[in-house]
Amino acid sequence: MTTVGELRGARRRPRPRSRATFASVLGEILLTFGVVILLYVVWQIWIGDLIYGQTSRAEAQELSAQWAQSAPVAPAPEPIADPETQAVTYEPAAVPRDEDGVPWAIMRVPRWGSDYEIKIAGGVSKPRTLDRTWIGHYLDTQMPGEVGNFGLAAHRTTFGAPFARLPELRVGDPLVIETEAGWYVYRFRNLEYVRPDAYDVLADVPQAPEVAPGERYITLTSCSPKFSMTERIVGYGVFDSFLPRATGETPAALTEGLI
Repeated sequence: MTTVGELRGARRRPRPRSRATFASVLGEILLTFGVVILLYVVWQIWIGDLIYGQTSRAEAQELSAQWAQSAPVAPAPEPIADPETQAVTYEPAAVPRDEDGVPWAIMRVPRWGSDYEIKIAGGVSKPRTLDRTWIGHYLDTQMPGEVGNFGLAAHRTTFGAPFARLPELRVGDPLVIETEAGWYVYRFRNLEYVRPDAYDVLADVPQAPEVAPGERYITLTSCSPKFSMTERIVGYGVFDSFLPRATGETPAALTEGLI
C-alpha cells in the first residue's frame, strides 16, 4: 500500500527537462527570422508605402507653394488663338536640363486622386532618385514640352510606389507636369508590356527610333508584374497644352471630373 508520505514525495519529484537539441534551436531561430522578415515585408509594402507616400506628397506641396509664392520667372507669353475654335494656347516654355538626383518638377494625375503630387528628379538610379519616393527622368530623353519623348520611371511597389496604379489610366486622362515655369499637360493614349531590354520605348518616337520626331510624347515605365522585373509596363501619352504660371491660373485638367 502506498503511504501518504510516498504520495507527497512523488508530487515533489521534478519532471525531467527536455534537452535542447541543435535541431530545436535552429528551428526557433529560423521561426524568429521568418517573423522578422514577414514584418519587414508588411512594413515595406503597406505601412512603409503609406508613410513614404504622405511624406512625398508633403514635399511636393511645399515645393509647389514655393513656386506659387515666388515672382513669375518671366512675363506671360502672348496666347495663341485657334482660328477655328478660338481656344487659347501657349507655346511651351523651355525647361533647363535637369541634374541627376535633383528634383525639379511635380507630376499630378487626377485619375490617381486629387492628392497625387510626386516630385520628379533627374536620373533613374534607385539610391539617388527612385528609392527616395520620387519619379525619375531618363536623362537622355527630352524635357517637358520639347519635341520628342519625355521618359519617366518609378516604382510600382515599395518606396511610395508612385506608378502603382499605372494600369488604371484611361484614354484621354491628363498627365500634368508642374514646373516653376508652368504646367505641361499630356493626355494618356495606351499601355503595353515589353521586355526589360526594349529600349525603343524611350526613342524620340516610341518604338520607332528610325522615325524623325514631329510630336511631343510622354512615356511612363515601371516593373511588371508587381514584385518582379521580368517585364516592363509602359504607358504612353501625347502633349496637349501648356499654361504659363505667369497667367495666375491653373490648368482645368487638374480638376476634370473623373468617374
